Amino acid sequence: MLLGETALPARLTSTTMTSGLSFLIAAKRCEIAELERLALTSVLVKATGRLVHGLQRERGLSNLYLASQGAQWASEREDQIQQNGVLQAEVGSCFDHLDTEAAPRNGHGARLYSRIAYVLQGLDALPRLRTQIAARQLSPTQATSAYIRLMNGLLAVVFEAADSAADPGISRNLVALFNFMQGKECAGQERATGSALFASGRADAQAQQQLLHLIESQERCLQVFGEFASEAVLATWRTTRQPESLVCLERLRRVLCTAAASTPLAPALSQTWFDCCTATIDAMKTVEDQMSSELVTLCEQRIASALVELAAFEGLSESASGLPNAGPSAAPGFFDLSAGDERALDRSLESAGHGFGQQVDRSILELVQEQAHRLQSMSDELDSVRASLNERKLIERAKGLLMAHRNLSEEAAHKALRQMAMNQNRRVVDVAEAVLAMADVLPEPKR
Repeated sequence: MLLGETALPARLTSTTMTSGLSFLIAAKRCEIAELERLALTSVLVKATGRLVHGLQRERGLSNLYLASQGAQWASEREDQIQQNGVLQAEVGSCFDHLDTEAAPRNGHGARLYSRIAYVLQGLDALPRLRTQIAARQLSPTQATSAYIRLMNGLLAVVFEAADSAADPGISRNLVALFNFMQGKECAGQERATGSALFASGRADAQAQQQLLHLIESQERCLQVFGEFASEAVLATWRTTRQPESLVCLERLRRVLCTAAASTPLAPALSQTWFDCCTATIDAMKTVEDQMSSELVTLCEQRIASALVELAAFEGLSESASGLPNAGPSAAPGFFDLSAGDERALDRSLESAGHGFGQQVDRSILELVQEQAHRLQSMSDELDSVRASLNERKLIERAKGLLMAHRNLSEEAAHKALRQMAMNQNRRVVDVAEAVLAMADVLPEPKR
């Protein structure tokens, strides 16, 4: 033995082929475990969407109740609270089914479970919020802000689920679903804000600016949704948009947004506005349900396909394990065989009763190459899908920086970013990156 050489176990050379396959099997089992985790998360996302929809309606009814000084909408609000109790229990059951002991060992898992912990705190505080509203201890604006905090927490769970998905198809579905749910939440906030305005009987400049911001945000979210949703979902979205509801909504938007500050509004229109917005939001819920069902079905299909592949790998492994522990003389010139010698080797193995030859060797090599190509393709597609999520993160961080250093509202910070982008003829995300690059040289925000 030459200096520096290490003696290898005698069994190593005879099991190299089987060991390579065992790693492929291990990789497939990891993939299945990840898909099963995503399947549980997808069920959670579906339940979360139902709860968000119920809370959005509760928020709108609460605003009508508060704006009418408790004279109307009390029974409707109580009925919705009862329905939301059932939906909340469903979400809680989904949380219980997530295996926190086998949490994914990466940053995505940490962020997802942190979001869930935050949401649970919000849900625990919900009864107190409802009591305050029932006693009319809050203004419509305060109630709306409280519900928005909880809603943002629930939507953040969906965002982290989208950001953690390792399957491109599932990730695309989640990105489309998250942006659609975010757009629907903006529509819900618009319904609540407009309801309070009409019910109060007087126009308000700040609320009008908020409405314009919410309308723009809806359009932005729906644009991203359109880029990632399936054709079937987009077809449903087109057919569910009823022209009469759209015309009604646009007419009432003009009434709210163009009225001079402090001029009278017709309180009787609060019911018309609420019903018109609800028709739009319910249509969006139909699309959201279709996407949620698609997501769950896609996870089931991916798992079934992966299980079939795993069974094929395991069958090949059992076949390969039947090869004998041949000595060094069994395959002389293994690496420099001519085509004729390869056929002769195959025949010699078959005559020995093995029945495999190079077929097994080629099969494993093809499996490894196929797996490598598939993983690379998935990685490339995931990079493309997650680009929209990363852009959102950058914009949100830049808005937070502007809010802290300039004492701006979220709406004003977003408007400032858009204005800078227009002035510089750049994308908003590029401006956001530039703002964040200046973070270290900015003075500490005033307390």
